Amino acid sequence: MILVLRALGVGDLATGVPALRALRAAFPSQTLTLAAPGWLTPLIALIGGVDRVLPVDGLTPFRVEAPSLAVNLHGSGPQSHRLLLRQHPEKLWAFGGPVGPEWSSQEHEVRRWCRLLEFYGVDTDPSALGLAIPSDPVPHGVTIVHPGAKSPSRRWPPERYAAVARELHAAGHDVIVTGSAAERDVAAKVVADAGLVPAAVPDTSLSSLAALIAHARLLISGDTGVSHLATAYGTPSVTLFGPMSPALWGPPPDRLRHRVIWHGTESTRGDRPGPDPHPALLEITVDEVLNLSREETS
Repeated sequence: MILVLRALGVGDLATGVPALRALRAAFPSQTLTLAAPGWLTPLIALIGGVDRVLPVDGLTPFRVEAPSLAVNLHGSGPQSHRLLLRQHPEKLWAFGGPVGPEWSSQEHEVRRWCRLLEFYGVDTDPSALGLAIPSDPVPHGVTIVHPGAKSPSRRWPPERYAAVARELHAAGHDVIVTGSAAERDVAAKVVADAGLVPAAVPDTSLSSLAALIAHARLLISGDTGVSHLATAYGTPSVTLFGPMSPALWGPPPDRLRHRVIWHGTESTRGDRPGPDPHPALLEITVDEVLNLSREETS
């Protein structure tokens, strides 16, 4: 059994897809077990090749049968290393230590995990980001505005999202606003301020959200999980970056249907505590977003 640890969120899972596919190809006869949050199971099913999801909550302790190989796709350690070593694997592939490659904070997240596997002799394809499209019945051709993000520093002000939604709606876009259960209030505020009908905030499961993005005309969001789903499906997108550089977390530069806006620098990079958006995110204007949105859908 191959045990892989990636106990993070949607965007983290999406950026780990090429590495997971490389492991599947390298060990076709082994059971591939992914330790990840259970709520991600519908999305993990769209990757293909994962035989078992081991539901975990972050780096909380768990126990499995001793794997032949444990692969740390979670982080640089040491906590994640120790968690996997407690499973008594025959081998551990991870950054650092006496055997593994050196961790770099200056490489793209997709490339990082592919490099880890390449160090151990596994062939990878960093462009293998695609996901299967769920069969959930969803509207096609909508423009999605997604104002939420896990970190407050990655949330562009909702009134600016509303201004974008209002202008695109006036230009003929069928605009809907998405958000998690915790983001329903901000999504409803964007809908109200934009003058959209209340039904523009749909109830979506993770599977139906993926289907909605796969069939969308355009996605506008911050640097959060849904932007990685747009990359996976080739859906035109405009992503607003604040604390992180798109060179580390953005779409591959050769995918021209995905546009990014970032006014930060390496010296300003990094999430900041508190309730306010990152200063680089606040420098992004409504007109900038609208101009790129029009270019992507013209």
